[in-house]
Formats: sequence, C-alpha cells, structure tokens
Amino acid sequence: MTAALAAESVVREFGDGDSAVRAVNEVTLSISPGEFVALVGRSGSGKTTLLNLLAGLDRPSSGKVWFEGRELSQMPERDLVGLRRDRIGFVFQSFGLIPLLSAFENVELPLHIAGMSWRDRRRRANEALDLVGLTGRSGHRPYELSGGEQQRVAIARALVADPSVLFADEPTGELDSVTGQTIGGIMRDIGASRGVTVVTATHDLLLADMADRRLQMADGSIASVDGAP
Repeated sequence: MTAALAAESVVREFGDGDSAVRAVNEVTLSISPGEFVALVGRSGSGKTTLLNLLAGLDRPSSGKVWFEGRELSQMPERDLVGLRRDRIGFVFQSFGLIPLLSAFENVELPLHIAGMSWRDRRRRANEALDLVGLTGRSGHRPYELSGGEQQRVAIARALVADPSVLFADEPTGELDSVTGQTIGGIMRDIGASRGVTVVTATHDLLLADMADRRLQMADGSIASVDGAP
C-alpha cells in the first residue's frame, strides 16, 4: 500500500551560514492512509515546520517528501496548488472564518471559488456541516457561534472538497479542554469513517492521546514514537 505521506532525511533550515537555524533535522517517517498522527513537542521543536513540509506549503532544504507517492519537490507550483485545493484540507488554531459570511457560506466558499454549481455546493456544504453536527447552525455568522462551533465550521470547510488528508495546526489551542476533546473526537471519527488521513501539530496531550500514533519532536527531530508503526 502506498503511504499517504512519507519523508526521507528531511531537513529545513532558515538563514545562511553560522546564523542558520535547523528547524527540522533529518526526519524520516511514513504515514498510512486513514491514520491519525499527532506531532507533539514544545514550542520551537519543529512540529509546525514539519507539518508545513508534509502539506507542501514549504519545501525542504534537503531530503524528500512524498504525497500519495508523488515527490513534492518535483512538482511545479501549479500542480502543488491543485494538490492543496483538491487533495488536502487545512484547519488552523485561529479558525480563519470570514466574519460576514454564515457558517454555510464559509463552508461552501472553496467550492464556489472552484466553480462548482450551486446545487452541488449546497449539497456538499450541508453534508459537511452535518458531519460536524452543525446543520442547525448553518445560518449563523461566526460571532454568533462558540469557539468550538467555529472550529467545527472550519473542519467542515476543510472537508467539503473531500480531501484525502487533513492537516490541523493547533486545532484546539484556543478551546477549553472539554471542547477540545469534542474537536479531537470529530477528527478521529472522520479518519475512521471516511478514510481521511489526519495529521495534527499540537500541544494538547488530550488530543494527542486520541491519535493512532504520537510523534514526539525535540530540536527538529523525532525523539520518540508512541502507538502503532
């Protein structure tokens, strides 16, 4: 089976010469389709940088990254944009919702930009909102929703294009522990029910404990692995 994501001897340095900082240091890993993986570690450990490399948002200084068997460094920017649009979903700590749009409009916006018909946009946006339990709140704007509800809208928006991989950077960072567990449960269930690969960078150990595998990062390297290989 082809790995959903893989990295071989990946290094990412910022700066030049003696002032260069190595944020990711010789990381090699493989993530299976449908697996839920948590990257954990202190601030500055390299987990967000590694997440960005796996998602094709950044390119390694050396080493290779594969997405579903395709080496990202060999792909032109146009193809990377298409990959991020069609195969990848993103969730961030700050939610990133547009304040003047309703929950429904925020979710269907990526499909609108992609040129999908109104009928298909409506169907898929409603399905995504139902998946995160927010059908009854679809007409509400972000300021009318709780933090947890806003993050659920962000997850629905990330899933509406039916991606194969969901990347989440500190998705529970602005939420209380109970709400954070709810968000973690949604991401875990999405992986189990839809076969979506989920990779999250997080300080939240409750969220990390829900993952199939936890990769502990320190000084840019994977220091330890908890869970099935």
